[in-house]
Amino acid sequence: MKAAIINKTGGPEVIELKDIVLEKPGKDEVSIEQKAIGLNYIDTYHRSGLYPLKLPIGLGLEGAGLITEVGSNVKNFKAGDKVAYAAIPLGSYSTHRNFPASKIVKIPEGVDFEVAATLMTKGLTTYYLLHQTYKVKSGDTVLFHAAAGGVGQIFGQWAKSLGCNVIGTVGSDEKIEVAKKCGYDHVINYSKDNFSSKVNELTNGKGVPVVYDGVGKDTLEGSLECLKMRGMMVSFGNASGPLSDINVPKMLQPKGLFFVRPSMQQYLSTKEELDEAASTMFEKIKSGKVKIEIFKKYKLEDIIQAHKDLEGRKILGPAVIIPD
Repeated sequence: MKAAIINKTGGPEVIELKDIVLEKPGKDEVSIEQKAIGLNYIDTYHRSGLYPLKLPIGLGLEGAGLITEVGSNVKNFKAGDKVAYAAIPLGSYSTHRNFPASKIVKIPEGVDFEVAATLMTKGLTTYYLLHQTYKVKSGDTVLFHAAAGGVGQIFGQWAKSLGCNVIGTVGSDEKIEVAKKCGYDHVINYSKDNFSSKVNELTNGKGVPVVYDGVGKDTLEGSLECLKMRGMMVSFGNASGPLSDINVPKMLQPKGLFFVRPSMQQYLSTKEELDEAASTMFEKIKSGKVKIEIFKKYKLEDIIQAHKDLEGRKILGPAVIIPD
């Protein structure tokens, strides 16, 4: 049994692969033999120290596998169940682990381990962005940054299935076609074009009611320019670096804008909320309205290279780690 841990923060080289001994699950836990592990940009924040954590600690938020043992208080799961999760405690970069039963969901028939593993963070994020943070309605025009990324590919298809007109931005020409295949009506290469000007052209100067931004520092000011009166800026990531201070009178007040910083923990804090979100998400997959194509698979021993690829923007879609 192995797990990837860090004893200090820093670059990808601080990740160490260690042999582990798995204890029996606690009374409210299950033991999971992991079959696939999701790879997410937030994992680099944990490793680098952008999101401070008590060390040493394992990395990884999401995974999927088979339950091998259940704790004495666990009633709704049994050995042999196919399950997935995306939540703390961290430590999904491992071959085996124990995890709270209250934070796992059963994988339905027709969804494989790899799709389930990569869906749990990206798919559940898409769920709360579209259904809770800003509840889109058919006919809305929305803007999403990093449209060719893991969340972006799911978001485009999901938003389109809800009747939205979807504008996406990407950082290179090669990513334009990737985004278009995922439901985006218009795709802007923000490394070449001024995306706020393009969005205003596409909306006849009206702007959009909502911007979903996982990029951060590089897109903040332009995103605010894209918003219509009383629009909502949804900032949910920092891929280009953490946001600078928000000057409320200058940046938000003139158009009466809303600024929110959501996270999955805020929206899926109870088992009931998690089950409802997961059910909706898996139904999108089973209906074919959202299709997942795994871009790349890594072995657990290649986790350092996986993090280098993440930060080098070389992963153009969902990626997973295969632990065995």
